[in-house]
Amino acid sequence: MTKPAEVTTGGADRTSSREHTLAELLEIQRAAFLRDGIPDAKTRIDRITRLSALLLDNADEIAEALDADFGTRPRELSVAADVVGCLIDLTHQRRHAEKWMKEVNVARGQGIAGFTQRLRHDPLGVVGIMGPWNFPLQLTFVPAGSAFAAGNRVLMRPSSITKRTTDVIAAHAPDYFSIEELAIVTSEHGSGSDFAKLKVDHMFFTGSPEVGASVAGEAAKNLVPVTLELGGKNPAVVDVDADIDKAAKFLADARLVNGGQVCLCPDYVFVPEAKLGEFTDKVVARWKAKFPTIVGNREYTSTINEKNYTRIVGLIDDAEQLGATKHQVVPVGETLPSDAERKIPPTLLTGVKAGMKIEEDEVFGPVLTVYPYRELSEAISHISSHPHPLTLYWAGDDNERLAELADRTRSGSINANDFATHLFSGGLPFGGVGKSGMGNYHGRFGFETFSHARAVTVSRLPLSVAELMSPPFTARDKKMTDGQLKLWTRLNNRAIKKLKKR
Repeated sequence: MTKPAEVTTGGADRTSSREHTLAELLEIQRAAFLRDGIPDAKTRIDRITRLSALLLDNADEIAEALDADFGTRPRELSVAADVVGCLIDLTHQRRHAEKWMKEVNVARGQGIAGFTQRLRHDPLGVVGIMGPWNFPLQLTFVPAGSAFAAGNRVLMRPSSITKRTTDVIAAHAPDYFSIEELAIVTSEHGSGSDFAKLKVDHMFFTGSPEVGASVAGEAAKNLVPVTLELGGKNPAVVDVDADIDKAAKFLADARLVNGGQVCLCPDYVFVPEAKLGEFTDKVVARWKAKFPTIVGNREYTSTINEKNYTRIVGLIDDAEQLGATKHQVVPVGETLPSDAERKIPPTLLTGVKAGMKIEEDEVFGPVLTVYPYRELSEAISHISSHPHPLTLYWAGDDNERLAELADRTRSGSINANDFATHLFSGGLPFGGVGKSGMGNYHGRFGFETFSHARAVTVSRLPLSVAELMSPPFTARDKKMTDGQLKLWTRLNNRAIKKLKKR
């Protein structure tokens, strides 16, 4: 069924993807996939291990490049998120790939009767992966690991916005991979739109809903299946019985991860009306304690570029001009926002109403909107009337109110009392729903995303389905058809009776 791929993996053959056009890279990988056939478990595990080594061996250079791309981004965050953070799922894929790729006998009873049914998980071929700028390596390398586990080749296009980081990966990748296995695509090969037009076997995109819709449209022209990992305004709800101090610290910290530039950051919070003031004060106090300085502070992540910096400042100004109250943490002696460093102070907004731009737009920056609620139904109504978010946060116990919130809303995931903890489990999927995405990955979900579930049946039955389904139809055939109708009607009526008794 499978065999090792006969390719050189770095070293003497250091052919760079930059030596080929986008079309040539796709053709090289497709030809290699067809030549080598389905890779065995050893080959898949080796590829995932080399992918991990590419990150670990060059961690310091990667962190330096990310710091330069952002303006300021702490090394601890870059290593934790874009290097070490990838290893959780890469290790899971490596440990389980051999088990997942095995054929499964799905009907042992029928096999005894002479009808064998097996399920294969075959690789798709060449997978295209498009990544965003906020975590340019985690959100490309993790899906690449899943694609390798499933037996595919990978064309990877990290974001052009984090060009220095992409250049580091593109420079070192030939030391670990032949371009037949993994090719790093840069802006030199064309735009993201050009990449989306490729006739790959699966297109995986992480980014904004607007660009995601464009990628899906281009892929649809070629009937290329897509996985879209998008964003949205993630809500948080603080329970009536929650510890306000803990809730405020957790949500204040979660909002400032990567300078608020995470698709999983909480965007707005519903707080019991009687505790609104206390919550607001504690969030601001938390930010003051964590950031005694911002200007010149290398640990305070800058907004990625001027375009996004101007957009976020504009959202704050628009809300304030239309009546919202702004609570900002500006250290003594500092002038913020800082155009020179693209740093926006931690900002909490109250009194936000419909008609303000921030009510609809995903902020993707250090701004948290807070709403009061009297009844949980008010928060549920607001959340449900907006596009489904990537995640939903809850501050409080695992109780009936959390169950009600889960039952009456839709989101890609739910996280209670901490930031994005569902990312740390190989048994849980990562993905959105509706406008926040389609499809998922991580753990076995990622393996299956990049696999084709292929049915195999072998019949040794004395009856021929082909003969039964083709003319001429005899009196025996009519009798069998009528008998099936009676049998299924009887079974369905029995089910109806059971339902009435429940």
